[in-house]
Amino acid sequence: MERRAAGAQPRRRKQPPRPADFKLQVIIIGSRGVGKTSLMERFTDDTFCEACKSTVGVDFKIKTVELRGKKIRLQIWDTAGQERFNSITSAYYRSAKGIILVYDITKKETFDDLPKWMKMIDKYASEDAELLLVGNKLDCEVDREISRQQGEKFAQQVTGMRFCEASAKDNFNVDEIFLKLVGDILKKMPLDVLRNELSNSILSLQPEPEVPPELPPPRPNVRCC
Repeated sequence: MERRAAGAQPRRRKQPPRPADFKLQVIIIGSRGVGKTSLMERFTDDTFCEACKSTVGVDFKIKTVELRGKKIRLQIWDTAGQERFNSITSAYYRSAKGIILVYDITKKETFDDLPKWMKMIDKYASEDAELLLVGNKLDCEVDREISRQQGEKFAQQVTGMRFCEASAKDNFNVDEIFLKLVGDILKKMPLDVLRNELSNSILSLQPEPEVPPELPPPRPNVRCC
């Protein structure tokens, strides 16, 4: 039996970590190569991969943050940008409380794809889901093809959509993106709905229905980071 030395202080028992007050699902969507995985990994692990492989299907990370004195467990889903994975990734829209839609400011085609992604959101996501549009790769300003004003104008067409530009490589605005989205969710959702949001969560994968032919009508009020 181990004997405690005379005058030694008793060992303190480690307190178990405080459980999360809220649990939330967030999904990141957008065309291939816009930096969805890089944004997620920069936020969750503070890492950046210069040559990340394209996501196949869906990947996810967990990160716990503290906001307004509350501990929030985020389950962040990183979805594939290729259309062949739509039947898989569309299932993850339904339970998401927040959706981050990403385009690459240096690739016009990724910006031109935004209406397609908005149709997906309109088709599958909850009407209460908070939306945030992100123009990524701000570190490549010299190669910019989409102006900030163009991004803001697109966001103005959707009620309550927040808009930010960011750089996963330079770690610019990345934390702000996720924390502001979480803050918007907490302000909007009843607390009893938020509690244990991830427990007993089952995703039912359904065949991909046809995408609606038209976007919802433009609506004002864009918010910015």
